[in-house]
Amino acid sequence: MAHSEKPWYSQGLRFACTRCGACCTGVPGHVWISEQEVRELARFLGVSVTEAKRRFTKRMGDDGRVLREQANGDCIFFDRKTRECTVYDVRPAQCRTWPFWPSNLRTPQAWVETCQTCPGAGTGRLFSVEEILEASRQIDP
Repeated sequence: MAHSEKPWYSQGLRFACTRCGACCTGVPGHVWISEQEVRELARFLGVSVTEAKRRFTKRMGDDGRVLREQANGDCIFFDRKTRECTVYDVRPAQCRTWPFWPSNLRTPQAWVETCQTCPGAGTGRLFSVEEILEASRQIDP
């Protein structure tokens, strides 16, 4: 996108988390976590960074780390009874910035598809283009 060109969502997009758990459960995926996020997670859980890495993450590729999943594909930190993330205050950027990921913002059709799989996408609070761009930069700097 040219510097002066406005994104298709320049009027903003709506989102309100419904706590459905769709983004935290089901089909296995990868939640990438940075070294800084692992340190924050360890501090939050009261364990060492080494212990946090061993218990809650795994290596992915040559230089990446992802959160582990439960046997059913749910995020290791998702509690099905309460429908909550047990580490919500220190969840990785990938979780904090949903649904404003570059892949979901690429085209209006990509956003429509996101809205079809996420009941909170397209509803609720109107996020400004600046907020959306800031969130997407955290995923794709």
